[in-house]
This record gives sequence, structure tokens and C-alpha cells, in this order.
Amino acid sequence: MALAVGSLALGRYPLPVATVIEVLGRKLVPWNSQPPAIAETIVLQVRFPRVIAAVMVGAGLSVAGSAYQTIFRNPMASPALLGVSAGAGFGASLAMLLRQPLIIVEASAFVGGFIAVLIAYAAHRAIRGASIVTLVLCGMVTSALFQALISIVKYVADPVEILASITFWLMGGLSKIGVQEAIAVSIPVLAGSVILFALRWRLSLLSLGDAEAASLGVDVKKLRFTVIVCATIMSGATVCVAGIVGWVGLLVPHMARSVFGLKPGKLLMSTFLMGGLFVLGVDDLARSGFEAEIPLGVLTALIGAPFFLFLFIRFGQRNWQ
Repeated sequence: MALAVGSLALGRYPLPVATVIEVLGRKLVPWNSQPPAIAETIVLQVRFPRVIAAVMVGAGLSVAGSAYQTIFRNPMASPALLGVSAGAGFGASLAMLLRQPLIIVEASAFVGGFIAVLIAYAAHRAIRGASIVTLVLCGMVTSALFQALISIVKYVADPVEILASITFWLMGGLSKIGVQEAIAVSIPVLAGSVILFALRWRLSLLSLGDAEAASLGVDVKKLRFTVIVCATIMSGATVCVAGIVGWVGLLVPHMARSVFGLKPGKLLMSTFLMGGLFVLGVDDLARSGFEAEIPLGVLTALIGAPFFLFLFIRFGQRNWQ
């Protein structure tokens, strides 16, 4: 809560924390106090949606990454594993190439991400005797395919205007977030998190292996498909409003495990909260720590990669199995 209030005070037009609290309090409990109109506009219409979106983006990517790491039994799994980020990037790039409005760009990103995952899953199902490793490989191939399509779009795009927009979007950021975008990302992230929380015990059994989980009564194929759909919807929603923000879904689940352990309910809730706070803090730095706003995806990589290495060295291989 303190970080959220502090985030509302930060920006090119800094506000006293007392003013932020006054603006928020006046909306919750009407009183005679009248904060400056410009402060009310900045807090409620500009920064509040961005804070909500930052928390939801971080939470969605982190929970999706944790789910992928569990069902694939791979500590290097992330929301981009099955190609959702590359597919969403291609969908958004294509829409920008065709000079579509922002809402179409966001919708195209979501559809592109979902199509990429469907292609990977369909290829996996088409292979006889396919294993979980095969699904990962299909995801890698699909991701490479859509990355190539992104390169083609960038190659034919107008270098003066469109190419810059595509490049900036692919680096990730929350500068264009409004109330609609905040709502659009919050609904699928919260819904997906609730479903995964309800499946938390069954999901934890998958970490024992498919045979062991099946012997305990888990429908492995149905559960894995459900988790992939939830994680894809959550990841696609975050990408469509924030672009490609890397390292969050890979790093935060390991942070949560290192601090809070492996109890399914506590782990999922801590991953949700830590992911939201992580992206919120990085976004505060991106928009307030430099003369010009730094793309969010760039900072998450700069911070996430060294910190991930630190966790690996600090806690050792035993916690990464």
C-alpha cells in the first residue's frame, strides 16, 4: 500500500503524499476538503490506472511463470515459453504496420499470442507419443517462427514513423495506460489467478511427475491444458497493454519460493503480490529515475538478469530442481 501511494506521488509533476491521500480519501469518504483540480486529474486519471496496470502486469506474468515452471518441471520456464510473447508481438506489429488505432493493436496482440500457443499445442498433439519436452520444443519453434514474422514486418515498415512505434512497443512500457487498459488487464489476470488458486493442490502434484500425479487421481492432460489456457490468457492480456516485459515471469516465482517456501496456497499468493510490487517498483524507476522514460522491458531485463544470477548463486541448485 505504501509503495502504491508513493507511486501516485512520483512523476514529472511530483505531488506531496498528503495530497495523494487527500485525493483518494475524498473519493472514498466525501468531505469538505478540496484538493487542487490538477492533482485530482493526475492521481485519478493518469497515475492510478497506471499503478493498477503495473501491479496486474507483474502479478499476471509472475503467476503464469510459476504455473509454467510447475507443469513443465523446468526452473527456466517463463510465460514466453510457448510463443505467447512472440505471437502477441507479431499481432501488434502487424496492426501498427496497417496503421490501426491503439485498441486494435491491443486486440491483435492478444489474438496473436493465443494463436501462437494454439499452434504450439496443436503441433504437440499431432506428434505421436509426444512428451512434455515435445511441447516445450514446439513452443520454441513457434516462438522462432513468429519472431521471424516480426522481423519481416519491421523490415517493410516505414522507417520514419511505423518502425519506431513497433520497436518501442516491443520493448514494453505503460506510458499509454488509461482506465480501459487497466480494466482490460485486471479482469483476465484476476480470473486466471482465481482459477489457478482453486487448482493449487492438483497443480502441485504435477511437480511429482505425470505418472505420480495420475496415480493420485489427477487428470494430467486436462489439468495441463487448463493451466496453459489460464496462463496464456493472463500473459496475453499483459502483453497487449504493456508490450513485451521479460524476466518477470522467470525471476519472481523463484524469489517467492526462496522466501515463502513451496506450500501451494502461500506460494501462489506471494508470487502474485511480489510480481505486482516488482513491476510497480521498476515502472516507478522507469518513469521517474531518468530524464526520459526508459522502456519497462529494458529495465526488467537490466535488473532481473543479475538478480536471477544472484539467487542462483545464493540458494544453489537444490532449490531449482
